[in-house]
Amino acid sequence: MEKLDNYLTIKNAAAFLGVSQNTVRNWGRAGKIPMHRNPVNGYRLFKQSDLEQLLNEAEKSRTVPRKAR
Repeated sequence: MEKLDNYLTIKNAAAFLGVSQNTVRNWGRAGKIPMHRNPVNGYRLFKQSDLEQLLNEAEKSRTVPRKAR
């Protein structure tokens, strides 16, 4: 595992994304965001670049106009 400087705890990941910690846990379990474990204590960790990518994809999907029914 690379340096832990590039990873966020669940609390920091939730603040970064603007969602609750439970939402981050659920997204990690569902595979929506890659979840890693701290090799020492087993805590969930999330790579900041993965979270940034998730935000970018969400922004792109928000700006794409939807077709009228």
